[in-house]
Amino acid sequence: MDTEEIIRQSQAACEALSEADDGLKREVLTHAGNRWSLGIVHTLGVEGRLRHAEIARRMSGVTQRMLTRSLRQLERDGLVLRRDHNEVPPRVDYELSELGRGLLARMIPLWMWVADNADGFRAARDRYDQDDAADGNADKR
Repeated sequence: MDTEEIIRQSQAACEALSEADDGLKREVLTHAGNRWSLGIVHTLGVEGRLRHAEIARRMSGVTQRMLTRSLRQLERDGLVLRRDHNEVPPRVDYELSELGRGLLARMIPLWMWVADNADGFRAARDRYDQDDAADGNADKR
């Protein structure tokens, strides 16, 4: 598919959304596209059903608060399923829903594109940083 066709399809998809759908799309992209949510989707996609603590162990750097918040939002958006076993001590686990598996499947091409172009990103950043430093703008931004 060439660039013009991609742009045409993107515009057609945007025009097909109602105002309510547009707001929903933006919210879901904001929630589902953040660092921690993508990590959760990936972790559950690879590992399957996990408890909160198991997800946390697999995601370096995530705080308990951020993990809980991200899981709740993913559950609200229908991307993650939460199962409370109603036991004492409490046992709750999470897994991807059908929607969540669909997101994961569609994110793979983007992740592969980023990985394939990592050298280009590094080179562009190096050029930018060098130009910025040469212009004396490093402290102004």
